[in-house]
Amino acid sequence: MHYILRGLVAGFVATLVLSMLMFVKQMMGVMPELNPIAMIVSMLGVTSVFVGWLMHFMIGTVMWGILFSLLRSRIPSGDTLSGIWFGVGAWVLMMVVVMPMAGAGLFGLNIGVMAPVMTLMLHIIFGAALGAVYGKLGGHCTP
Repeated sequence: MHYILRGLVAGFVATLVLSMLMFVKQMMGVMPELNPIAMIVSMLGVTSVFVGWLMHFMIGTVMWGILFSLLRSRIPSGDTLSGIWFGVGAWVLMMVVVMPMAGAGLFGLNIGVMAPVMTLMLHIIFGAALGAVYGKLGGHCTP
């Protein structure tokens, strides 16, 4: 399987895993103020939650999936661990770029001190799923 397609599939699966965890988090009432879908909707200036979920899947599948497939050979360690490192990198970008843009402040601290911890945990899980699925799809076709 071509490495870009592997990245897209792995990105989709990892985003699905992340989305399920986000849904469970919301259903349990854990940090309801940390709602990435609502942040996306607000940043886009739309009212549709569907658009927020669509963008969430596009970012996780297309942007992160393809970027991981392009960088995988440059990230040391095995597939799962490289995915975790990638997830941590994505978390840093979210904390210093996206959170301030969404009005949550640097590292999301306007939401609360647990926001960076919760989002880091979610990004580590996303990255682990991304790397593991990418590796399971096999092949040696990398850039």
